[in-house]
Amino acid sequence: MPTNSPTAGSRPRIGLIAGWGRYPFQIAHGLEQNGYDVYCVGIAGHVDHSIAGYCSKFQLTPLTKMRRQIRFFQQHGIESVTMAGKIHKVLFFQKKFWRNNIPDLTCIRTFIPHFITGKKNRNDDTLLTAVVEGFAKHGITMKAATDLIPEILVQEGQLCGSRLSRSEKLDIEYAWKLAKEMGRLDIGQSIAVKGQAVLAVEAVEGTDQCIRRAGLLCSKGGFTVVKVAKPQQDMRFDVPTIGVGTIQTMVQSGGKLLAVEADRTVIVDEPQVVRFARDNGIKVVAIRNGIVAESLAEVA
Repeated sequence: MPTNSPTAGSRPRIGLIAGWGRYPFQIAHGLEQNGYDVYCVGIAGHVDHSIAGYCSKFQLTPLTKMRRQIRFFQQHGIESVTMAGKIHKVLFFQKKFWRNNIPDLTCIRTFIPHFITGKKNRNDDTLLTAVVEGFAKHGITMKAATDLIPEILVQEGQLCGSRLSRSEKLDIEYAWKLAKEMGRLDIGQSIAVKGQAVLAVEAVEGTDQCIRRAGLLCSKGGFTVVKVAKPQQDMRFDVPTIGVGTIQTMVQSGGKLLAVEADRTVIVDEPQVVRFARDNGIKVVAIRNGIVAESLAEVA
């Protein structure tokens, strides 16, 4: 058996494509703890290079060099890969991005329908599905990190703060329905509301900018943010994720309550998130099916 076979050593090998944020660190650490040797491709301009210390092998690669990414995994006998971390899609709309990030032939062939012929849209799910299919053509299967490390998903309940008021309960249940519809349309996963009125919805800019916009439009603060998985969520990519940065943005913008979807959301560095939220008076809850459990809300 060749030495680069994923079963040649005492531990199985897994590939990781790492983007921006702390989430890739949590995945790399979790995979290592669960018995894997991690072989990581870090996306240039996104990944924190220090993630290399969590991996058996690390290679920094431009976003548009798909063939280089695939070759790295093939050279190390990697047949299964997972993705973690944000890719800043807004870059695609900036001047000179494509001039400064010339795609290789594999990338061009993968995204001809999206960026050249216009036969397919550029929504997150559409683009990421194309990546999955492109890797599959070269014998590499994409797996959901949440299947490999299921314990990273947040459980239902109150993470911090007092019980919810009646108005907060109503805001969560109101926003949940709208957020799910936004997800179904592949627009975004987050929405900010107050008094059952929509302040801001997430699109290409991401959750933090959505929260900041809500703060600008509701200067007295006290609003609620709800973040959910899409009804058609493919857990291999774009899993709802929050971290300390999310709570910092809420504090700066005047938000007071964050509700996420239990069993389908990752809270990166959860103990730190809970501690920071508690210290700054932010309530955080995880709910299922858009229904606030009686144990989480005040008696009417």
